[in-house]
Amino acid sequence: MPSLIVIPTYNRAHQIGRAIKAALDQSQDDVQVAVIDDGSSDATRAACQSWFDHPRFAYIGLGANLGTAGAKNAALALLPFDAVTFHDSDDIPHRDKLLRQQRTLERTDLTADPCLPWQINSDAQIPGEMAALDIVLTAHSFLSADGSVARIARTLSLVDDFFPNLQFAAGPLGDWVLINSGLFRRSLFSRIGGYSNSVEEDRELRNRAIMAGANIWFLDDVLLTKYDQPDSLTAQVSTGYHSERRKADREHVWQAIRQWRTGRPFAPVMLDMPDVGLGFVSRPQMLSVSSDIAMTDATRAWLERSVAALR
Repeated sequence: MPSLIVIPTYNRAHQIGRAIKAALDQSQDDVQVAVIDDGSSDATRAACQSWFDHPRFAYIGLGANLGTAGAKNAALALLPFDAVTFHDSDDIPHRDKLLRQQRTLERTDLTADPCLPWQINSDAQIPGEMAALDIVLTAHSFLSADGSVARIARTLSLVDDFFPNLQFAAGPLGDWVLINSGLFRRSLFSRIGGYSNSVEEDRELRNRAIMAGANIWFLDDVLLTKYDQPDSLTAQVSTGYHSERRKADREHVWQAIRQWRTGRPFAPVMLDMPDVGLGFVSRPQMLSVSSDIAMTDATRAWLERSVAALR
């Protein structure tokens, strides 16, 4: 099962090299690594140049800034993979992160015990039969600007939006499980679509996966370290946790759950990206416009034009 590490980045020339090296140094030695440069105006491309000839690395420059969700969707639309994980440019994974996630994702010894109502969320899982995993999550550590380190592994946070009443005595709300760096089976995106245009894109995708009955496994070991950065999206005024945009996006996420609870099925998110074109791509032969992940006709048209031009 070939795995892909996608590193979306925007104006992080000063640290992107460290993220690339950590990704390529994974003990899973066939992992592919792709940097999606989301229209950076700094020297991000030059900082990646040392790896342009690496057989397992690809740099893809977008013609304009699409935002994190758009950059992730570009990877889903353009790159081949059986399983994919997304690392921020300030994430440093443990050397065995991908190996452990992939071996877990490939497990065939898990059974959907008939004592549970599996078909509440989906008819895809038959009670008593093998339960294939869709997502493998992992604990991570968070290094704050003041030098303190927190272990992040609060699995109950996965259902915060569905059952907020269960959170009492479960630990601080700031302790969560990071969905972003989970390993996702490709077929999950074929079922639920890509990322929504939101600064809550990870949270929204997580909820949609749960509504679709995705089987999720958690590895209770710290396999990733995140670093507190003053230029991170969540620290910026326009996108921070208390920003007006984040409040609006969070309300949209909660509204989807309210509708689902009334019996309305969740809505897959089609890839819908404006035609920003592709800039420099280090390995254009690696690109292939997805046929199994739904996208708008306009999105497919500009992607196919851009890929054809590069070849």
